[in-house]
Amino acid sequence: MALYADLHRHLGGSVVPRILWRYFKRHNPDMAQRFPEYPNFEEFYTRKRNTLDEYLELHTLVESVQREETLPYFIYRLIRGAYIFENLAYLELRYTPYLRTPEHLSQSQRIETMANIVEIVGKASQVKEYPIIISQILCMHSRLPYEVNKAIVDLAAQRRDYVCAVDVAGGDSHYRERLDEFIDLYKYARSLGLNTTGHVYETPDGCYPELLPYLMRIGHGIQIPLKYPELLPQLAAANQCLEVCPTTYLKTGTLEDLSDLKIVFDRCFAAGVDIVICTDNAGLHNVRLPFEFENLLTQDVIDFNQLQACQDAAFRHAFAWPYKEPPASLLIGLLKENSSEEEQELLSV
Repeated sequence: MALYADLHRHLGGSVVPRILWRYFKRHNPDMAQRFPEYPNFEEFYTRKRNTLDEYLELHTLVESVQREETLPYFIYRLIRGAYIFENLAYLELRYTPYLRTPEHLSQSQRIETMANIVEIVGKASQVKEYPIIISQILCMHSRLPYEVNKAIVDLAAQRRDYVCAVDVAGGDSHYRERLDEFIDLYKYARSLGLNTTGHVYETPDGCYPELLPYLMRIGHGIQIPLKYPELLPQLAAANQCLEVCPTTYLKTGTLEDLSDLKIVFDRCFAAGVDIVICTDNAGLHNVRLPFEFENLLTQDVIDFNQLQACQDAAFRHAFAWPYKEPPASLLIGLLKENSSEEEQELLSV
């Protein structure tokens, strides 16, 4: 039985490097010629970048091939790996639907096509042999016009069967000049009854206290315990949690060492703020969720009790988990029921 939940994974960064390289070999002659051997591609795709913006450029590489006809291919392989290698019972998959539409279309046509993208992702996510509960988070984007971002919120409200929340992405340093726009969009989303999360407080340049009241969860948020710990009681009172993605901060140059996260966990636990451990871009990092857990444990960033608390928090804060308890508790209950039945059978012999 799968046991874990990942609340912060991008569709664009979820494709493991070998699968992406094989796709290029078959369908993209330019990339195949550029990287004729897999090790060179893996090194290029997974190496550390200097800044978050440089890191995010890699998303455009995958977005360019994740279109209507190819999305089922990539999603099936994502789900297969998540179930078999990561023991995921629940996954929230986030992306910007506009960036999966054909670029030759007009803006209005691309907006209309977004609904089809959500439908394709939703249907492709229902794989019977790998029973993971999957829901979508639709991302507004810092570099898209207001009209497109509002259409993304409207689409999320229209497709609640597939979509559990809205987000804003695109590099947190780029929100500042349009902060009023994003506040209005989050107010609008909340007025529609939508769940909300947002990429904020990931880097020192992305700290916007004005957005915090509109977020039910905080995408990354590590700069709050690092630089603004006075905000932690506010987060605890609002039952907001941080979606912490450890490997990301090393890949983007935001942190120098994983041990830098110890103060994040310690201060959050002391203040009663929940943390959920996520992968963000499992493919870009070539690191799956259990390895994120293991890395934090072996480097003494957290202990086993804290890890269990984070794993339990993931199901409490999951926007579309349909049960009151995490799967481990459900499994324990099932084992107890079976044990009681066996005892009754023995007594009746």
